[in-house]
Amino acid sequence: MTRTGIPHPLPAVSGRRHRTAAALAAGAVLPALLSATACGGPAAADATGQDVTVMTFAPSGTGAADRPGMTALADAIGRDLNAHGGLNGRKVRILTCNEHDTTDGATACADQAVEAHAVAVVGSASQYGSNFMPVLEAAGIPFIGGYGLSSPEFSSPLSYPVNGGTPALVAGSGRQLIEAGCKQIALIRPDSRSGDALVSYLSTAVKQTGIKVIDVKAPEKSNDYSPYTRRAIGDDRPGNCVLSALGAEPTGNLLDPYRRANPKNTQLASVIGSFQQSVVDSTGGDNGPLRGAYATGWFPAESSPVWDNLRATARTYGNGATIDVTDPGVQTTWVAYAVLQQAAGRVDRERPLTAKALQSVLDSGDPIDTAGTTPPLSWGVTNMLPTADSPRLVNTSVTFQQVRNGRLVEQHQGFTDVRTVLAG
Repeated sequence: MTRTGIPHPLPAVSGRRHRTAAALAAGAVLPALLSATACGGPAAADATGQDVTVMTFAPSGTGAADRPGMTALADAIGRDLNAHGGLNGRKVRILTCNEHDTTDGATACADQAVEAHAVAVVGSASQYGSNFMPVLEAAGIPFIGGYGLSSPEFSSPLSYPVNGGTPALVAGSGRQLIEAGCKQIALIRPDSRSGDALVSYLSTAVKQTGIKVIDVKAPEKSNDYSPYTRRAIGDDRPGNCVLSALGAEPTGNLLDPYRRANPKNTQLASVIGSFQQSVVDSTGGDNGPLRGAYATGWFPAESSPVWDNLRATARTYGNGATIDVTDPGVQTTWVAYAVLQQAAGRVDRERPLTAKALQSVLDSGDPIDTAGTTPPLSWGVTNMLPTADSPRLVNTSVTFQQVRNGRLVEQHQGFTDVRTVLAG
């Protein structure tokens, strides 16, 4: 998915304040940030600790990897916080950066965060963690709530992920499909090293059940997924299930040959991020190929009231920007800023709000409540996942969803913890 071209990130400086503690208790989990009015570039944090800078970056204008809603939401959060008192009483500038889905772009955004003396990079998306994380680590800047596209996000001591990445989704989907009565699961996954690992997670999730796993390697980019679809559907007997773990664009391309194949018995499943409510709508809703499809997500379904404040913020402070609140990237940004707000609130107001101060709070192991969007999150030593590759994958919980009557809704309430699968 690498693209060529030298990026020229232009940060948008915006900001806003958050809600009172009473509102937070009621579920208003937005970060209390206040941003400066738009200006030509970033400014260093005030030495007194009364002015802080935060950055959010994601690709835009590049194609399938785009997540413009994440930076648009960060801007909206800044304006909201600006209207409600700041981050624990401190004025905040929120910088946004387009990382252009390139290594140079990711590095440029990280460099910009360092130059701006950002206290954190929050709710961001990039597959180039090997490039941007060393820059942030050298400057001591926490990376809070990345989208989970690269392994350094789950291993760097300065990374504080709020979701479990694709591994948690695939492991969770295995558990979901056991409940669905699958006898065979054809996993359509990227023909890549990361895709190889997904087969292991799914196999571990369904071991001792007798479910057969069929590994269907597929290119990450193709205009025709017909042969992979046919192989996955196989003889279309009862109990056959197809699980797509491809990205959003390839899964979208996969749905057309799946619709044409029109299987009578095969059950379709996928992971959130590969499709979401907007894809259900665009493919015909209850009359489309996603009718009855199962989905595993990191967070509650978009229809859940835990997202009411996200919807209100996007509507009130989005300034006309397109912010798809069903997008798991947007939801990840929302949760990440909730973490930032709570962490900042635990720093004494008499002390400067610095990157080091935030790191100390996050490393303490004290749980952070995200108002029902995730289980309480902790990154203390005892919370680490006992694996060498992904020790910081602390949120091992997923949600089970299903398309019913054209809407992606919770199959059953609450979270399912797949920690034992991921640690196995």
